Amino acid sequence: MRYALIGCGRISTNHIKAAVVNQLEIAGICDLVPNNMIALLEKHDLQNSPGIQRYTDYKRMIIEIKPELVSIATESGLHAEIALFCIEHGVHVIIEKPMAMSMEDADRIIRISEEQHVKVCACHQNRFNVAIRELRKAVEKGRFGRLSHGSIHVRWNRNRDYYIQAPWRGTWKQDGGALMNQCIHGIDLLRWMIGGEIDEVYGQTRQQFHDYLEAEDVGMAVVKFKNGVIATIEGTTNTYPQNLEETLYLSGEYGTVKIGGKSTNNIDIWNFADEAAEDTKNKGLVEAASNVYGNGHVSLFADMKEAIQEDRRPYVDAYAGRDALELVLAIYKSQKEGKAVKFPLRGFACVDMEGEFKEMLEVTNA
Repeated sequence: MRYALIGCGRISTNHIKAAVVNQLEIAGICDLVPNNMIALLEKHDLQNSPGIQRYTDYKRMIIEIKPELVSIATESGLHAEIALFCIEHGVHVIIEKPMAMSMEDADRIIRISEEQHVKVCACHQNRFNVAIRELRKAVEKGRFGRLSHGSIHVRWNRNRDYYIQAPWRGTWKQDGGALMNQCIHGIDLLRWMIGGEIDEVYGQTRQQFHDYLEAEDVGMAVVKFKNGVIATIEGTTNTYPQNLEETLYLSGEYGTVKIGGKSTNNIDIWNFADEAAEDTKNKGLVEAASNVYGNGHVSLFADMKEAIQEDRRPYVDAYAGRDALELVLAIYKSQKEGKAVKFPLRGFACVDMEGEFKEMLEVTNA
């Protein structure tokens, strides 16, 4: 399967590794900065591979090498534009989170991909974590009984060096803040586990310590689901001095589970009224990961490859990406309007938040 990568920044190493492990034919890579491509290929000992062509223009690459599958790992603000070009040229796509920066673009990706019979995978790779897969099995088997509530806590650290590395970070047009960039994986898991359909959300966000950015560095929200479950979200990049945790809690009539670790990769608590064979091995489960991105990219690429070959939906499809984006944007809109936001969310984009924290910063600095 001919594969190409667009964007050779921080997360791209996970994409190339996943492509290699899944025996994809890496036909091309693209980045505006040639040194980024050189460094990526050298890191994976691919610098002498004659079949890998290098481009600074993704459109030219798509037209010339005609890949079957592309993954998009550029700044977030370009995801939708690039994805739509690929889809319109019949290329299947894996899109790094967030899938888009507006509801309009997310809906357009879904509509056109279905019209073109092209498969779209949203890169929420933590759905493939061992701990998360075990939790999902328990949910699908109904082991919790009636769900009561849930929560996600993403307590990470991002300092000035991280943002200086790529000037697009922390901007409303190209990135968003902590919720959109760092916390969207956990937000995806929370919505997926509880049931997807949301009634309303009330959120508050702030820019506490990163006054050189446009967007938030902490956000909290209360979510009311249509099935009666309530949930809370806490996401921040203000945790001192380093990443602390990404933890997911789920509580029901007959079960309580806490998925812990720095990227929802461990099982800290696993209690159910009905003892099952898998409970012993699940209690205390730890999945080692080399970084906060976890190990899920390899499995996500494997599933997407199989989905193309078998002509089925990928496990994490475009609707999953849209749902996670919708919840983040609804929290942003709630902050902007100072009230709860009803679902479904229509016609809202990350750029609608421009200038949100300017007045707050002026008051604080005064």
